[in-house]
Amino acid sequence: MLRITTLLFALILTISCKTDKKESGDTTNPASTTSDTSTEVAQNPLKEAYFGNLHVHTKWSFDAYINSAATGPDEAYQWAQGQAIPGGGDGTPLQLSKPLDWYAVSDHAEYLGALPYMEDENSIMSTHPLAGDITGDDPAASFAAYGEISDGIYTYQRRDSILGDPEFATNIWKEMVGIADKHYKPGKFTTFAAFEWTAAPDWRNIHRIVLFKDTKKVPEAAFSAVDSSVPEELWKWMDNQRSQGNELLAVPHNGNASDGIMFPIGESYGGSTISKEYATTRMRNEPVYELIQIKGVSETHPELSPNDEFGNFEIWDYTLAAGAIAPKNKRGGYMREALIRSLKYEQEGNGNPFKYGFIGDSDTHNSYSPIEEDDYHGKFGFENSPEHRLDGPPGVDEKSANQVRRFGSAGLAGVWAKSNTREEIFEAIMRKETFATSGPRLRVRFFGGFDFTRETLAESNWLEAAYNSGVPMGGDLYGGETNAPSFIIHAMKDPDGANLDRIQIIKGWVDADGNQQEKIYNVALSGDREVAADGSAPEVGNTVNGAEATYTNDIGGVELQTVWTDPDFDPSLYAVYYARVLEIPTPRWSTYDAKALGRELRDDLPVSIQERAWSSPIWYTPAE
Repeated sequence: MLRITTLLFALILTISCKTDKKESGDTTNPASTTSDTSTEVAQNPLKEAYFGNLHVHTKWSFDAYINSAATGPDEAYQWAQGQAIPGGGDGTPLQLSKPLDWYAVSDHAEYLGALPYMEDENSIMSTHPLAGDITGDDPAASFAAYGEISDGIYTYQRRDSILGDPEFATNIWKEMVGIADKHYKPGKFTTFAAFEWTAAPDWRNIHRIVLFKDTKKVPEAAFSAVDSSVPEELWKWMDNQRSQGNELLAVPHNGNASDGIMFPIGESYGGSTISKEYATTRMRNEPVYELIQIKGVSETHPELSPNDEFGNFEIWDYTLAAGAIAPKNKRGGYMREALIRSLKYEQEGNGNPFKYGFIGDSDTHNSYSPIEEDDYHGKFGFENSPEHRLDGPPGVDEKSANQVRRFGSAGLAGVWAKSNTREEIFEAIMRKETFATSGPRLRVRFFGGFDFTRETLAESNWLEAAYNSGVPMGGDLYGGETNAPSFIIHAMKDPDGANLDRIQIIKGWVDADGNQQEKIYNVALSGDREVAADGSAPEVGNTVNGAEATYTNDIGGVELQTVWTDPDFDPSLYAVYYARVLEIPTPRWSTYDAKALGRELRDDLPVSIQERAWSSPIWYTPAE
C-alpha cells in the first residue's frame, strides 16, 4: 500500500472532499512589478515593537494544496492587512481582528506552485502523468498521487523532470517575489521574499525558512531539499548569494520533531563535527530560532526540565513520520538544552553553534495565521470546521486525530526595530533583538548590564539609559567586572488580551565540573504576591469558565517591570539568560470549539492555558 508521507497521513487518506480551486493563471506573466520603496520613513532610535510572521504557506505549497488550502500568496498578504479571505474546507471566511505589521509568504521550495498549476491547461504542470488524479474528483486517487509526489521529495530519490522544470521554477518564484513587492508599503506594512527549505531525513524535521532582506538581487529560483537535504549545503548556497550582494538569513523550526538532530550532539546530519568553523557558519546564516508554532513549543520538554512548572506548555511530541510516532531523542531537539550545551562548546574552544535569538511563528498551510485562540481555524484548509479540529475527519484513528488536537494556535514574532521597513526589520532579526509570543501581542523589553540599579526604571529616560549602558536582548556581556550582571525586564500586556501573571528569568550555565545547569527565577509578580524564600511564587488564580469559554481580567497586571541581579553569579562561568512572561489563564482554542459545538470538554486537553512571551537571550562570557 502506498505510504502517504505527510504529517497528517491518516487524515488526508480519509478526507471526503477537496475545495474547488480556481485557475491560477500563466506563470510567464509575473503578477506585479517592484513597489516604490523610496518614500522617507520616520525612525524611532529607541525602537518600536512590530509583530508579524515569516512562516506562512498557501496553496502554492504542495502539501497545503492537497489539504484544501483555498488561496495563494496574494490573499495571504491581504489577510495580514486585515481583509477577509476565503477559508478552505467549509469555506468559512478568515479575517484578522487587527492587522499585522509585517508578513512573509514562505511556501515550500520543493516544486513550488506545481500542484495548483496542474489545473491550468496552459502550464507544463498540466502534462504531468499525475495531474489528472491530483486535480480530479476522486479523493483516494488524488491523495495516492500526492503521496507519490511527496515520497519523491522526502526520500530524495529523484528529480521529477516536469515538477522540477527550471523555466516553471524561475517563473513561479518571480511571480511570488512580485506579489510580495506589490504589497510592500514602507512604514505601514512590510513584506519579504521568502521560501521554506524542507529537508526531513527519515521523517526528522530540519526545515528552515529562508528570508531575503530585499528583492533587488534575489536568485532566479529557490533552493530546495531536492537540490540538497543537508543544512551545510544550504548555508553554502546562502554564502554564495551573499557573494553576489544578496542579503538573506535562515530560520530553523520544529526541533521538537527532529528526533534530536536539529541541535546535533557530536556530529551533524551533514557529517560536520561541532567546531568553531561549524558554529561560525551556522550562526552567520541562522541568527534566530522559531521557538513556537502550530506544531508545538520547542523551548523545553518536561523530560529535560523536570523542575520547570510551566515547561509542559503546548508540547507536540511527534516526528513527521506516518503513524503518530514520538521522537526518541528529546536532547538535541529543544532550544533551552541546546543553548546551555552551546556554552560548553564555546568553553572548549569550539564556538557557540546554537547562539539563537527567538521568534514565534505560524506554519499555517492556509494563508492565514491562527494566532487567536477564540478565532482558531487550524493549520490546514480542511480543519476549518470545529468538528474536524476536535475529531479529525471521519474514519481516522485516534492517534492521528490526537495530532490535530495537540496543535496549538500560532505564535508571533516581535521585533524591536527603528521603523516598519524591510531593512530595519531584517537588521533587528540579524542582531536578535526579537522576542517570541504564543499569539498575543504583549511587549517585552530585556536589557543586561553591570550598572543597572533598582532606581534605573524610575528614571524618565530609563530606556535610553538601558541602551547606552547595557545591551538589549540578543546581546553579549563580557567578564572583567567583579559585580554580578543586572537585567531590566519590562512587559506590557496585549491591549486586547489577558493581564499578566509574572516575569521569570531562565538562567543556564556550565558549572566548574562541565555539567549543564539551569534555574528559573520568579522576578516580578502581579498583585500583592511575593516570592517565597525557596524561590516559588503563589499561583495567580484562574478565572476561566470552561463551559462558557470565558475569562475575566480581574486578576493579574497590565504592566510588570523590575531590575533583577543574579544572586548566584560566578564570574568564571559561561552563562545565558532569557526572560519568560506569562499571562493569566485563558481558554484554549479547543475549549472555544467545544463551546461552539455544545459539547462537554475533553478530559485529555487543557481547558485553559497561560499564553506567554520569551525574550531572546543575553549571553555572559567570562574574561580569559
